[in-house]
Amino acid sequence: MKRWPVLGVCMAVLWLFVRGVPLEANAIVGRFLIGLVVGLPIAFLLRRFYSVEVSLSRVVRVVPYAVAYLLVFGKDLITANLDVAYRVLAPSMPIEPDVVEVPLRVESDLAITTIANSITLTPGTLTMDYDETENALYVHGITGHDADAVIAPIRVWEDYALVIFDEEGSRGTSSPQGGETGGD
Repeated sequence: MKRWPVLGVCMAVLWLFVRGVPLEANAIVGRFLIGLVVGLPIAFLLRRFYSVEVSLSRVVRVVPYAVAYLLVFGKDLITANLDVAYRVLAPSMPIEPDVVEVPLRVESDLAITTIANSITLTPGTLTMDYDETENALYVHGITGHDADAVIAPIRVWEDYALVIFDEEGSRGTSSPQGGETGGD
């Protein structure tokens, strides 16, 4: 199956969320059709920027991992918000900022960008730089002296990203359930 029509349909679904649709069948179908009218030509025009074919079985296999990634990220986001609020409001201000090097197992640009953006979106952490030769991110964290507290959630996100982006994880892989499955 060609990839550009799938991306056009995804853009139409995204349009439903961006536009905000009343929960009425006619409104949903109408806005979805508008999204298709806009999304399919855009996907067609940009088709040279992505691979031609998409495996439907791979998409079906990856969807649960993508949903799990979003759920885990959402939980980590809420936890980080509460943690930062506590640190800011506590009289002693227990903030110990530092920079932590996080070696990555993901290697594709899209997977690295996803992990880096997830880090930056999480309160209390910021992706500062990426070292291509070491395949590592430099992360500033308000709990930077506790490197494990900075790295632990990143490893969980990376476990899911390895599956989502169909990567081997040559620097040592672990399953999304958290167990090591091999490595260097």
